[in-house]
Amino acid sequence: MKHQVAIVGAGVSGLTCGLVFAEHGYRTAIFAKEIGQQTTSGAAAALWFPYDAEPADKVIPFALRTCRTLIDLARNPDSGVSMIELRQFSRTEKIHIPDWAIPLGARAVVPSLLPVMSSQVENGAAVEAATRPVAERTGRERIRSLKIFKSGFSLSVPLMDTTIYLDYLANRFVAAGGSIAPNTHFAQLEDVDPKFDVVINCAGIGARELVRDTDLEPHRGQVAIVPRIKDLPYAVVCDDAPLMYAIPRRNDCVLGGTNELSNDLAADSTTTMRIVTECTRALKIEKPNVLGERVGLRPFRKSGVRVERDQLRNGRTIVHNYGHGGSGFTLSWGCAERVFELATDSAA
Repeated sequence: MKHQVAIVGAGVSGLTCGLVFAEHGYRTAIFAKEIGQQTTSGAAAALWFPYDAEPADKVIPFALRTCRTLIDLARNPDSGVSMIELRQFSRTEKIHIPDWAIPLGARAVVPSLLPVMSSQVENGAAVEAATRPVAERTGRERIRSLKIFKSGFSLSVPLMDTTIYLDYLANRFVAAGGSIAPNTHFAQLEDVDPKFDVVINCAGIGARELVRDTDLEPHRGQVAIVPRIKDLPYAVVCDDAPLMYAIPRRNDCVLGGTNELSNDLAADSTTTMRIVTECTRALKIEKPNVLGERVGLRPFRKSGVRVERDQLRNGRTIVHNYGHGGSGFTLSWGCAERVFELATDSAA
């Protein structure tokens, strides 16, 4: 007889774990205080890229495993997953292309020059555009020539539109026989109904209280949602201070951001203004209208991502899956598959 599985947490980690178990035929239920856009996952830019998570030797294999699944999902337009060019920049130094990114096609880019295609070389279009004064360039030419940055690299990566992808996961989970119970809070994991003999802890930052994990700390991220920016064909990210990113989605664009140690979930209008100003300056665009502000607490764990099997005091199997920092979406499928292996004893 197959186990009954309870997932605690309905962010991307909880939904993905639930989906893996349900589609393997397990009776699975997700319990969470918040679901959908109310979760930390709902506030994420959700661009695939390992960020603010440790250690690398554990994070990168999980990330690459997830990337393969997301590339497959990008073939389904209803999933909310698409492929986008990411341009990662530095304002201050020569950027280092990570070793894991090179097999994925990462290549260096020069921020001050436009991308040069063979046809443009022949007619001199790219060189001519790059030497014209900024004021005389088209919007696309201004965005593509980002002189504010010193160096960068580009990489094609999955982008998950959270306004679509989280619902896609939830709907697919329910279609596989799973159930979702919102507005549910547990003081401890032992409080989960005893009929569930396997419990999966995907509580994110909530694991600080749920399992008394003092290694967890909230890395607060605030973003501004603005209308889709014309002529921005790729995602722009710079990790130098001030953190800056612009992620174009199907119907809007996410501008960010912040990464500060704080529990404050209230959006700060001054921070939003700073984010929009910095993105406007970097992209050389007019200030867009702000459609919304979102705040989430990245669950960073100082001792590293926790994906491990244990036992509750009543003997039930518990598998922990939290501490993903800013890489919840990036690690989601790789971690979920490992959780399944640990919970079902199918690991070698």
